[in-house]
Amino acid sequence: MGIANRRWQDAATILVLLQLFLFHSATSQSFIGVNYGTIADNLPPAASTASLLMSTSIGKLRLYEPQAELVAALAGSNISILLGIPNGDVPSLANSPAAAASWVAANIPTTVPVSAISVGNELLNSGDSTLPPLLLPAMQNLLAALPAGSTTKISTVHSMAVLSASDPPSSGAFHPDLAGSLDPVLDFLHANGAPFMINPYPYFAYASDTRPETLAFCLFQPNAGRVDAVSGLTYTNMFDAQLDAIRAALDAKGYNGVDIVIAETGWPYKGDADEAGATVENARAYNANLVAHLKSQVGTPRTPGKSVDTYIFALYDEDLKGGPESERSFGLYKTDLTANYDAGLAKSGATAAPTILTPPPPAQGSTLQPSRGVTPTGFCQTTATVPGSTQGQQVPLNSYCYIPGGAVSRQADAGTWRLVWFGVLLCMAMVIGK
Repeated sequence: MGIANRRWQDAATILVLLQLFLFHSATSQSFIGVNYGTIADNLPPAASTASLLMSTSIGKLRLYEPQAELVAALAGSNISILLGIPNGDVPSLANSPAAAASWVAANIPTTVPVSAISVGNELLNSGDSTLPPLLLPAMQNLLAALPAGSTTKISTVHSMAVLSASDPPSSGAFHPDLAGSLDPVLDFLHANGAPFMINPYPYFAYASDTRPETLAFCLFQPNAGRVDAVSGLTYTNMFDAQLDAIRAALDAKGYNGVDIVIAETGWPYKGDADEAGATVENARAYNANLVAHLKSQVGTPRTPGKSVDTYIFALYDEDLKGGPESERSFGLYKTDLTANYDAGLAKSGATAAPTILTPPPPAQGSTLQPSRGVTPTGFCQTTATVPGSTQGQQVPLNSYCYIPGGAVSRQADAGTWRLVWFGVLLCMAMVIGK
């Protein structure tokens, strides 16, 4: 009886480990977030928005400015907040520690966790030359104003325009002319364990290079694969390529330990006649495949097995935005709370099936190389406006986006290893229990 009891105790221990394993897997999607834009006159009540969010697997919400009513409605939801400060508020926070202390006292909630405060949005590329020198002082004053023991991080959000090079990803580098403002910010992030936040949009890559092979690459769809000839790493989607270019730029400056947060990324489901790719099918393909990619925790070729906190743009359409039709058509949901399409965010844990659209044949003039597929012609220039502009203004996004060269798919999948370990533990429990 003693041996049998020990066996059952061992089996029970393994079953407890299995339960902990399953619990961890069920809660590991907290790195998927969404942006809440407010340039609209038809947004639902805060309570309705909170209920919608709690019905999904979204674990994080980015606010471009304090939204007290919505934050109150999220109490007890386990949804954390990335709390933004508009660019226009940066000067007062930089020039007055008292103003920073007042802002923290008025806007940091006690009922909802605030993962970080983003000081300004794409401020270094805003076109306002008075703002970059004020960014670091504002961040320093806000950090000093946080309560003792606070885990909230202070950061800022950048556009891809901060990069001077991204082709191939291993050559990622920051613009030298931004060094005077950016380098002190990077030092601050490193010293305080705060993340580097950025807004990559593969949609703009496709908008500037509308060949079918580029669309498949941007939408996480089957493609020939493209290779970084310097690192030898293989890329099968634009999101990973852009993320690794950012990682390379940080590593080149010695900031290997600074994490990256994707503060915005998305795809419009509607656009003007001359806005190629802005369709429901493409928006669903991008966002659903992005969510599946993040849930797999496969990571990127440069950082396999590591998911990155990613905020999809956006929760709702913003009907008061100017510019082309696409600017008003990034919403995952209509303001009547119905989905524009299924992005795989159901709380049940189900993942939308990968959306595979068969692209047309390669455009005439594309060069096919052995084992490399269609080779793009280098950089793609993006001059579209930034969907996440919070000041009611359209900020030009003049940056290069990476169109890498090709190869085959990388197979390092952290999700597969989790399943293997699950099987091992289950088998051990069955054997010991006999």
